[in-house]
Amino acid sequence: MKKDLEIPEVKDIHVAAVKVYNTSFEVDEWNAYIINSGSHDIEMVLIVSKGRKDGKETSTMRHKIEILPAGSFAKIEFLQEDVLKLNNEFHVSFFLNNKMFDKKFVFQANSVKQSKARKIPVIPEAGILAK
Repeated sequence: MKKDLEIPEVKDIHVAAVKVYNTSFEVDEWNAYIINSGSHDIEMVLIVSKGRKDGKETSTMRHKIEILPAGSFAKIEFLQEDVLKLNNEFHVSFFLNNKMFDKKFVFQANSVKQSKARKIPVIPEAGILAK
């Protein structure tokens, strides 16, 4: 039965950490974003995030985006400094052309640092792409 399931490869969808200035709190902070660098809108985007390492674990966060247009991005959540010391997983599921896609993106512990920020798709600021 499992061999009969078609699991399409996820392309042009990314999760990135970007450091931005929060005007309300007057501080730079890391935020996680989902990026659609493809040429088609994706629908019913479900994101489940969790941080974990060495027995430490964060709460599970769930997010939903009805439609993420082609060539756009959306904020997922704020990333606290303490959470960046953990492995942060973002499990992303969405529909494209009536097919369901699914992929897990991971920021390894201590990998989100300003010195590692590079040009990323769609977002004008430098950031770090999850693997």
